[in-house]
Amino acid sequence: MVSLLLASLLFVGIHAVISGTGLRAVIVGKIGQGPYMALFSLLSAGALFWCILAYAAAPHVELWADVTALKMLAIPLMLVAIVLAALASSTPNPTATGGEKALRDEQSARGIIKVTRHPFLVGVTIWSIAHILANGDLASVIMFGGFLALSLIGPLQIDAKRAAKYPDTWPHFIQQTSWLPFAAIIQGRNKVTLNEIGWGRIGGGVALFLVILLLGHEWAIGVSVLPLG
Repeated sequence: MVSLLLASLLFVGIHAVISGTGLRAVIVGKIGQGPYMALFSLLSAGALFWCILAYAAAPHVELWADVTALKMLAIPLMLVAIVLAALASSTPNPTATGGEKALRDEQSARGIIKVTRHPFLVGVTIWSIAHILANGDLASVIMFGGFLALSLIGPLQIDAKRAAKYPDTWPHFIQQTSWLPFAAIIQGRNKVTLNEIGWGRIGGGVALFLVILLLGHEWAIGVSVLPLG
């Protein structure tokens, strides 16, 4: 369990401390953008691999009983999480690397970005909570708790970096959207339809969810997602 805790702390630290703060700019200034990205990717992948191995080897320490209702709840939560990930990967977003050019547009928030400007990280939040609830053991709390922490810290750090880098266009963008899903819509700052989000994108996310639910998870992890499976 100690190995898993150290691996999780390393993974969180790499992203929250190195990538998410001014330390990144210092390192880039010393070694350059290309070498930094290569080193960061290698370190991040290594930490993630360590997390996976340590999680698989961790002893089972039950925190709450195996509850079918929680496993059932995890299924719709995972549907939302996977659809959000699919929408995030297929919708231009000024918060994503390379998406900053959209800040110049009058309507810089489109589709799912009107619902939340961090759809992928919101998806990670939901994914993490679903796994913690369904598994109910200490190793899962450590493993998925690390991802949960990053998914909550990440939007704050991304917003702060973008605000500092694009002071002229960033305020206009954040007026059109929100981190908390649907907050900007409820406040009347924008409107969105399912057509704008994209039925094809939504359908792709649902299809991916079904593949994982019925085949992928058991094939890759060795555990069926279906509570009664």
